[in-house]
Amino acid sequence: MTGFRLLCSEAIRSIGANKSTSMASAVSVLIGMLLIGVFIGIGTWLVSWSEDKKRELAVHVFLCTAPPCEKEATEKQINAVRVFLESDDRVKEGGITFISKDQALEIQRRRTPELTKYLPSNPLPASFDVVPRRGEDTEAIALSMRKANLPGVDKIDYGEEVSRRILQVARVIQIVSAIAVLILLVASTVFIANTIRLSIFARRREIEVMKLVGATNWFVRGPFMLEGLLTGLAGSATAVVLLFLAREVAVPQMLQNMREDPDVHALAFTWTAAILLAVGLGIGALGSGLTIRRFLRV
Repeated sequence: MTGFRLLCSEAIRSIGANKSTSMASAVSVLIGMLLIGVFIGIGTWLVSWSEDKKRELAVHVFLCTAPPCEKEATEKQINAVRVFLESDDRVKEGGITFISKDQALEIQRRRTPELTKYLPSNPLPASFDVVPRRGEDTEAIALSMRKANLPGVDKIDYGEEVSRRILQVARVIQIVSAIAVLILLVASTVFIANTIRLSIFARRREIEVMKLVGATNWFVRGPFMLEGLLTGLAGSATAVVLLFLAREVAVPQMLQNMREDPDVHALAFTWTAAILLAVGLGIGALGSGLTIRRFLRV
């Protein structure tokens, strides 16, 4: 307990005696954690948005109706199509919806009442709306239906161009977000480590004196690592506070004109804060511990 008190007192004394370098280290952590926090928020929101768009993808299986088919799909043919779809493991459980001719006309009337107001009869076919487990399986389900060539099926549509574009955009967003956060994390680590290295270099004489009077490596390293922990904590905690204020004040103003979708959201702020605090503490302690090694060879 006495050793821990001595460790803490030495770390606090060192921070007080070297305010400028300690402040520079804390600001480095603050800037790095702010940038990482912003990219985590934007990146996870974009990934969530892309996943939500993929969930909107579906396969539409239109059944025969006369015209253009010679005759309308029978009940037996409709059930055969349903069984075929239910046997496909790529189809989401409960993701098969049958839409009758009357339901299709009612949906169309709600969408375009001016076009359906004077229709003499119902020209719309019955259909199945099929939701895949994963957006990436949309095309495969449609192609398997076409290959099966089931009786009673007139047309299979899955918005080929739109589906491919959504999947491509989602893939690019996920890759770019991951790469951006990784690059930013590495850059922040290097930046913070260099600042800590300068801080320790400014006190190399102090370290040399401690070694010459018989201090062990861990006795010398301990206060610097604790100092790095405290500096990292101060910088990352300040970054969390600033991000919280931005989240509560600036973000609602920026997004007030955007349509709110409950299924699209960034990573929970508590998780972002925990990540930033952990990374700040880790970088501070690790940067101090690794940098001081070269000055322990006396």
